Amino acid sequence: MATDGMPLRAIPSHRRLIREILRRPGERGVDVGSTRRRVVALLVLAALPPMLEGGLLMALGFHAARGLAPQATAVWPYDSYHDLRWLLVYHDSWGAFLLGLVTVTVARGMLSAGLTALAWPAGAARPAWNWLVRRNLSVAVLAALVISPWAALSVAFSAVSLSWYLFGSLVPMLVLAPFLARAGVAAGWWRGLPTIELFGWSSLNFLLLTLAGALISSVPGWWAVGVAALTGVANGLLWRRAVAAAVLPARVRLPRLPVAPIAIGLAVVGAVWAEALVGIAGGGRHGPWMPPILSDRLSDRVPYAIIVLSGHDSGWDGEPAADPRVERFSYRGLDAQSRPLPYPPEATHRSLDSSSALLAAQVDALHHRTGRPIALFGNSEGSMVARTYLERLPRGPVSAVVMFSPLVQAGRTYYPPPGHEGWGVAAGWELRVLFWLANLPRPIKDHPDEPFVRSVLVDAPFYRNRILCPVPGVRMIAFLPTVSAAEAPPGEYSRIPVYQEPAFHGGLIGRRAVEDRVEAFLAGEPVAQPRREYALLQQLGAAWQAPPLVLALNPLWSATREGDPALTGRVCEPR
Repeated sequence: MATDGMPLRAIPSHRRLIREILRRPGERGVDVGSTRRRVVALLVLAALPPMLEGGLLMALGFHAARGLAPQATAVWPYDSYHDLRWLLVYHDSWGAFLLGLVTVTVARGMLSAGLTALAWPAGAARPAWNWLVRRNLSVAVLAALVISPWAALSVAFSAVSLSWYLFGSLVPMLVLAPFLARAGVAAGWWRGLPTIELFGWSSLNFLLLTLAGALISSVPGWWAVGVAALTGVANGLLWRRAVAAAVLPARVRLPRLPVAPIAIGLAVVGAVWAEALVGIAGGGRHGPWMPPILSDRLSDRVPYAIIVLSGHDSGWDGEPAADPRVERFSYRGLDAQSRPLPYPPEATHRSLDSSSALLAAQVDALHHRTGRPIALFGNSEGSMVARTYLERLPRGPVSAVVMFSPLVQAGRTYYPPPGHEGWGVAAGWELRVLFWLANLPRPIKDHPDEPFVRSVLVDAPFYRNRILCPVPGVRMIAFLPTVSAAEAPPGEYSRIPVYQEPAFHGGLIGRRAVEDRVEAFLAGEPVAQPRREYALLQQLGAAWQAPPLVLALNPLWSATREGDPALTGRVCEPR
């Protein structure tokens, strides 16, 4: 048989693909009714899991996790990222983790095979069902291996509430999405660059999931289930476009180069690099932290003596502040003359309870020396030490607290110490491996089991619920960079005055306008500047956080009287 005067076998393959793409509905080989039925089935299959997950979360009153539901039928790898975050938080033994891993991997492979089959373009020959199942099961296994370290970092983000973990874990999702989308439909997927169309459709899914998570977090009641279902329908349409772009690519660039293995290798190695970069986000600089309050003299309007508490991995060589009414908090304690001792960065790794006990001694010493009421000026971990001191010990002469970049709703996930099983045990060991590799070239070692981190995990009900709650008799304010909006699920996060400015973690200190506000606060003036976009940024981050571990499930936390913001959406609440 011939076409246009040429034997069919002589027509180049790309010309056949173009003919199939341009073929109009109703032409030979295309059953319009069958195509419509497959599209309807695709949309139903894509909508059902998000709708069921959203309905279950609403029935359980799981406020903080509602934004994750639309990802249940997202394109690769957002679907696997969704599964692994749930699994790494909600398993309480190695057996439960392994069983859950097998279950979610098989379920994900089968669901993706079904979505791929229904999304297959009508003008192209579709492989056998058995081939699609094997192919998508293998992609599910690959995605679990590659995405799991990043999902573990997401668990670490929810444990210590540092937005850099969150942002870092999303970069490989965007990079890997077009490669994994090809992997489910093409045998030679690992060679060549994905087309711009494939990259565009997968990136659009990321944007869709972000907006859907924000909308679900803002609508009342069961409307969230409807939004999840509609997002699932949109996921189905994007599956259709992504599969078509992978099956019928306009042009594959670098067709002989193994680009996908290179990208996957970089994603795996990047999980280690990402952890190493997070040190800056903790507020530490591996050296002295010099806010203007240390380098300038205090205004006569300020009635306090001030203790300045630096962040994680900071260090101090003993250089005094410019004003004798100001001194640094020492993570090593006081010398024989009740003066703060210089300390190395490793000293900041001690537990928050231990640091707050040292702070209590320094507060008493400074008050005795100056005769003034004390104000605490904390940054990042330093803010947590100050707030722990106010909760655990008599506040004594402390009557004002300034908190820069406090960790908002930390302690949302958990992993047990080495040698024990419990919620998140596999996530804990993944983090230990990542930190061990990241620590190899670093002089200052960070560990997921260092006393500071473990103190947050052990006392998570308090740090999740009360870090930004008022304390009777103490004037308080939190200076929050807008990036911290991604550090807490949507809902209430503070009941003390807040001052918010666009900045990264720890980036507000040193700005002249901020310093003027600090001086005004210390002089007794009311200072607050919440920004309208802060709540919106909270909602936009909702889809990409790990689901919080419900406080009542963990035996270590179950006896607490603290309320659970993950369920109520409110802070400073008793159970």
